[in-house]
Amino acid sequence: MSLSRRHLLNSFLAAPFVATAASMPRAAQAKATPEVSGVFRRFTVGDATVTALLDGHIGLGKQIINGFDSAQAKAAMAGTLYRFKEDALQVPVNGYLVERAGKLTLIDAGTAQLMGPGLGQLGSALKSAGVHADDISTVLLTHMHPDHTGGLVDAAGHAVFKNAELVVSETEYGFWNDDAILASVPDENKPFFQMARSTTAPYADRLNLFKGEAQVAAGVTAVPLPGHTPGHAGFMLDGGSEGLLFWGDVIHLAALQFAHPDWTIAFDADPATTVTTRKMMLDRAASDNLLVTGAHLDFPGLGQVARHNDAYHYVAAPWQFGQI
Repeated sequence: MSLSRRHLLNSFLAAPFVATAASMPRAAQAKATPEVSGVFRRFTVGDATVTALLDGHIGLGKQIINGFDSAQAKAAMAGTLYRFKEDALQVPVNGYLVERAGKLTLIDAGTAQLMGPGLGQLGSALKSAGVHADDISTVLLTHMHPDHTGGLVDAAGHAVFKNAELVVSETEYGFWNDDAILASVPDENKPFFQMARSTTAPYADRLNLFKGEAQVAAGVTAVPLPGHTPGHAGFMLDGGSEGLLFWGDVIHLAALQFAHPDWTIAFDADPATTVTTRKMMLDRAASDNLLVTGAHLDFPGLGQVARHNDAYHYVAAPWQFGQI
């Protein structure tokens, strides 16, 4: 399936964004700016503080789910509050701020205005949490799709995070910046390359490309998770007494893909590798009782994975978990 920007925006049937304050800011942080109302949730993981930031919601339609079966989907959603609306599931776009050892690290930057009116609120969420973009020292990208890189730049194309180093997998960065690959893809796919390049270009003089499992920030190690994109990666936070795996887009559809980990979506570059990576990480998370979070898990996207026969299910953390 060709992944045109029009197809992307049409498939992501954007839901209205309702902004509410989701947690009290820490005393050490500035008070939330009155004129913003972005959604955030702050909690601790060992000696680290993590703030979940809601960018908004997108609608992922049935038509982009590879292997979709209505009866199986109905069974997977039975007993839950998940519902299809106009043949789409409403899915969050989350980013995460990690404060550790006096440093602020942002994991993924949201969409800004690249993907419709139901998104682009990550910057407001940061402000509501009392954090200024200039205070962030590192931005980690799980991958270079527009719902993860859009918020790197403002409307004029200038860097939003003026003092931050941009960290991304060498494989990922190389793929989107390879002119030979760009020339080989259908014209309708070229805008994805252009968006990946234009949103990261202002950081060219402070770009850090990593390979494999590498330490990328204070207490944070990269975990290669290929498939969704060639260099897709997660990040493992070591908080001393506790840890947290940020797994990016390992799961897009919590309502379906825990029960059916072999279901992929049209935006998975390599579906077979995506499934292999997903099953590996679900097994690891369940076996090791990992605390996990992801860009498209129900906000604030914090929980654990449990096995259920030959499949899995997601166990969301209670709201007060790690509350400050």
